[in-house]
Formats: sequence, structure tokens, C-alpha cells
Amino acid sequence: MSGVTAQPRLWAVVGATGTGKSALSLDLAEALARSGRPAEIVNADAMQLYRGMDIGTAKLPLGERRGIPHHLFDALRPATEATVAWYQPAARGAIAEIHARGADAILVGGSGLYVSSAIFDFQFPPRDEELRARLESELASGGTDALLARLAELAPAAAATVDSRNPRRVVRALEVAMLGGDAQTTLPAAPQLWHTSTRIIGVHCDRPELVARLDQRVLDMWADGLVEEVARLIPAGITEGKTASRAIGYAQALAQLQGRMTEQEAIAETQALTRRYARRQVSWFRRYAEVAWQAAGELPDLS
Repeated sequence: MSGVTAQPRLWAVVGATGTGKSALSLDLAEALARSGRPAEIVNADAMQLYRGMDIGTAKLPLGERRGIPHHLFDALRPATEATVAWYQPAARGAIAEIHARGADAILVGGSGLYVSSAIFDFQFPPRDEELRARLESELASGGTDALLARLAELAPAAAATVDSRNPRRVVRALEVAMLGGDAQTTLPAAPQLWHTSTRIIGVHCDRPELVARLDQRVLDMWADGLVEEVARLIPAGITEGKTASRAIGYAQALAQLQGRMTEQEAIAETQALTRRYARRQVSWFRRYAEVAWQAAGELPDLS
């Protein structure tokens, strides 16, 4: 088995949405197989966890997976809330099973916190479901301003950095602060790898090219039937799901279906939010000291 180590590896293919991570993960798996090491793919995109959420997440169809085993795709109902605390043991369990079969595991996705929870020795801030329920009730009755004011008193640094337009994150930050945890912690300052033989590949694309690609992708999603996909997901509980219903593209398609947005407004907002999300993804993954950046379609050294 020349070209690869005997110990099964964990590969992480990361980067902004639209950069070609899925294609690279398939190419990498095939290259590893040619070198004598089978490989399997594990999802690290929070929205691709959901069954039926295909067009708006750019989920790779079964027929295009080249016969390579894929894990943690279509793992949850849209009504279920996806959490990193659920994802971490699920992903690590899938990786351990792949390694037990003597294969490499390729973690692929752009959800930074999910990737970090799987590849780093990552500890979660405290949780209290009763407190969370009370805060969500306060959010429903009074909005985010009062919660942000309380967060500013308890944890000024967290209040300054939390995404105030995301009520769920405001509630979570305040919950952690009220429990005495670090409401600002999302990644350890000097994270240690969970698996000793880990390679992190960052897929890079120049910003102007990426923006054009993302804007076109959104147009293609609407043309390919995203609104119809969302209509089919309503009976499956997407409107009840705290995570799925807020996904970029899905929230806007829901608004269009409900008459709160025109098609043009829904597309424009989805494009703007997608561009913003891509910037945040790049910022997140650039903090990884171990990441090796490369252009899309360029295979890493397998040695």
C-alpha cells in the first residue's frame, strides 16, 4: 500500500459553500482507493442532515456518489432540531466505525462548529432545558432586545459578538452566561486534534468568482424547484423545526409560499445571506492552524 500510512486517517475537507468540497471529497476517496486505502465520507453540513432538504442544500444525489459510502446524510426529520451536541457523538461514531473497517474517513462540510466538534477535543458549554424554555418564552413575548440587554450585563464580550439577528444564538448565549459558562466560547484558543492522524484540506476560491457562483447557484435552486421542495416538506414538519425552517433559502422559500415575500425578494435575500455566510465560513476555517489551502479540483498529497 504505497503512498498512504497503515493507520486509518481522518481527512476533513472544509471551506465556504460553493467551493467544490463535495467533488473534491469524491476525488480524494477515489485517489485513496487507488493507493490501496478505501475511504468513506461523513457529512459535516448541518442542513444536509435533513431528509428531503436536497435542492437548497446542494446535496449530492445518490446516483452521483460514485459508489462511495456516505454517512450522516438524511439522518434527521425536518421537524427535529439539529444540535452540535447531538452531532459530535454521531460523527465520531461513524468515523470510528469506518476506521474499524480499515478505511479512511473523509469529513466534508462547511458548518464550522460541526466540523470543529468532530475533529478537535471540543467541550460544550453548559445546558439547561428548563432555562432555555423560559428564555424562548421571553423571546416570543418580548423579542431579542431585552435578552440582549441582559446578555450585555452578564457577558459584554459575548453580547458584542453574538449575531443579534439570530434569536436562537442570542437565547443560547444568554443561557450559557446565566449558567456561569463562557458564552463567547465556540472554539478553544489552542484546539487539540481528537484523532492523531488528521489532515485538514481547505478548498479556496477567489471571492469574485465565488460570489458569482453563489448568486447563480441560488437562481438555479429556484429554477430546479426549491419552492416546490419546501411545499412538500411542510407536511414533514419543516415549519416546526427550529433549525430546518431557518436554513438559508428554505426560510425565504417558506416566506414566498406564505405570501410574505415575492419570488424576487426571496431570491435576493437568499443570495445576500449566502454571500454573508460564505464570508463567515472562510473566517472560521482560517483559524485552523492545521489547514492546508488549495484550489478546487486539486488533490492533496496522499503521503
